Amino acid sequence: MQIEDDKGIWSDVRDADGAVLTFETEEDARAKLAALYPVMVQMEKYGSGKRARVVRVFRNDREWKDGTPPG
Repeated sequence: MQIEDDKGIWSDVRDADGAVLTFETEEDARAKLAALYPVMVQMEKYGSGKRARVVRVFRNDREWKDGTPPG
């Protein structure tokens, strides 16, 4: 998950220990992102542009080609 600052720089969302937050499913990641940054997630609906995003990471070329998620 990433959040965009006012200067257009995207940063990873991290936990209290500084580790990048990761999730098994995109649905879980989007729910957590909305819970942590509700205003930024909702801004997109009102024409403000995307300020929060979920980044999907594939584990190998076949998964990338097929679009199948890790796991």
